[in-house]
Amino acid sequence: MKVRPLGDKIIVRRDEAVEKTESGIYLPEPAKDTPKTRRIEAIGQGRLNKDTGEYTPFTVKTGDRVLFTSYAGTEIKVDGEDLLIMSEDEVLAVVEG
Repeated sequence: MKVRPLGDKIIVRRDEAVEKTESGIYLPEPAKDTPKTRRIEAIGQGRLNKDTGEYTPFTVKTGDRVLFTSYAGTEIKVDGEDLLIMSEDEVLAVVEG
């Protein structure tokens, strides 16, 4: 199945959870923190400007790692993989480096 975001929506894939601490201690499943960063997989056309009828371009691009809040977006499952559809407004920052 293929999913294409519409309008100002983006599809992101969650980064892997940290399995051990910096000191080398392996974390049990309940102790793992859910990552708040994701990599952008696909973007829509942009936000529609109702006055001009043109789309406003995105400030993020496919491949960017972004930071978002815990309750952002809607979880979906595509071909057994967990993805998130969210609005560009829900992105807090782009992680660089």
